[in-house]
Amino acid sequence: MQQQVYHSPVYHSQSIQAWEQRWFAQHNSSYGLMKQVAWAIAKRLIIIFHEQGIKKTAICCGQGNNAGDGYLIAKYLFQAGLNVDVYAAPLGMSKDLHAAEQEVREAGVRIISGFHFQQTYDAYIDALFGIGLNRVLNAEWQGIIRRIDAQTGLKIAVDIPSGLNANSGQPLPCAIKADYTFTALGLKAGLFTGQGKEYCGQIDVIDVMPTDAELQPIAHLSSTDIHLPERQAFGHKGSYGHVLIVGGHATMGGAVIMAAEAAFHAGAGKVTVVCDARHHTAILSRAPNMMLRDINALSAEDIQSLIQHVDAISFGMGLGRDDWAEKQYKQWFPLIQQSQLETVLDADALWFLAESPERLKVKSYATPHSGEAAKLLGMTVQDVEADRLKAIHLLQEKYAGQWVLKGAGSLILEDKLWICIAGNAGMGTGGMGDVLAGMTASLKAQFHSEVHLHEIVTLHALAGDYLAQQGTRGLQAQDMAQAVYQAVNL
Repeated sequence: MQQQVYHSPVYHSQSIQAWEQRWFAQHNSSYGLMKQVAWAIAKRLIIIFHEQGIKKTAICCGQGNNAGDGYLIAKYLFQAGLNVDVYAAPLGMSKDLHAAEQEVREAGVRIISGFHFQQTYDAYIDALFGIGLNRVLNAEWQGIIRRIDAQTGLKIAVDIPSGLNANSGQPLPCAIKADYTFTALGLKAGLFTGQGKEYCGQIDVIDVMPTDAELQPIAHLSSTDIHLPERQAFGHKGSYGHVLIVGGHATMGGAVIMAAEAAFHAGAGKVTVVCDARHHTAILSRAPNMMLRDINALSAEDIQSLIQHVDAISFGMGLGRDDWAEKQYKQWFPLIQQSQLETVLDADALWFLAESPERLKVKSYATPHSGEAAKLLGMTVQDVEADRLKAIHLLQEKYAGQWVLKGAGSLILEDKLWICIAGNAGMGTGGMGDVLAGMTASLKAQFHSEVHLHEIVTLHALAGDYLAQQGTRGLQAQDMAQAVYQAVNL
């Protein structure tokens, strides 16, 4: 992504539209703004087309102001000596759109009605729909989008890939898969979360209008430039936090192993794993530096003593959901809630929290995926994915604490909302969430408020990117430990 500034603000489409209207109310020209956006995009495209040897370009224009941008881009590219054809839907009612179309005709650019391409082009510019699209497209428009998408040339989206919801990142139900997206005025959440990353390609902001005091972001991008505090030369294992990993049902030992290894590789001084004793041999064979306790042999007093001697706890990985697991949850969770520990709740702990909702203490970090979030909120996964930003706010409203809604473009809600822009498709595999839970407990045990939750999520994603340098297919969570080590030492 070009122009990604540290902690870049991200806006709701309605806020962008209201900002435009305030600008126009100050007697600024809407058509002038359209021309500025189009000219800025055209200048960038001229460079890209020169670098990539693009000779012939088709510009696909819809019926709204986004199409007006497309018409004017066509004019500017044509005047720069490029071979350009416009494919167009019937004009809508916008006066600016009619003016833009007239300029293109007067410039001598060929305008072809409909979207049946008369030749093969090197590039296709998508100016069908803008950020106002919020309805499911009808069969005709779905067919047009799929026809454009099926072409082999470079795809460029104006403002947002047509068919993609600008706020949720969900296709409606299909969208242009762009190689480049030139988004006007400001970043929109749908470019980064949900399925947005699949469709947007490289993102560039067309910043042509000064912000005003009323424009407020709904989120910020989490920077990938993260600097953890340096270790002190005189430090020892007690200086860097003691992490407690609790879970590991008799039939599910892998989750606690991956969480514990991630905790150590993220820098924790000590790690204790509490799980079913039948997993102890496997844990020691992988990591002999782990301390172990049999979860079945602990009394309430033993649990209380453990909690008093650690700095952070990660609870729920591989705990299970049967009667045994419920008993463990009811024994551990009230004592965790009463403590001052940095607490990570993941996996089956979240399932039981949904069964018996209560508000979390301040230093609680809950890390659901969309299925777990749906259970916690009493809705469907489809409801969560349809508006991920709303879902994470609902989670905090209902349960308090701090939240991560995992997935492509993970959302992190602390004092404000963050979007993680690192990570890759290869991380969609079992155990990656356990690694994140272990990392979170480890870094909070070491640094407490000096490290933010969104920074931890980003470090986890960067570790995944490091692991994926040779390819994203077949990544395994058990291989993340060394990648975590790399990420926290960058």
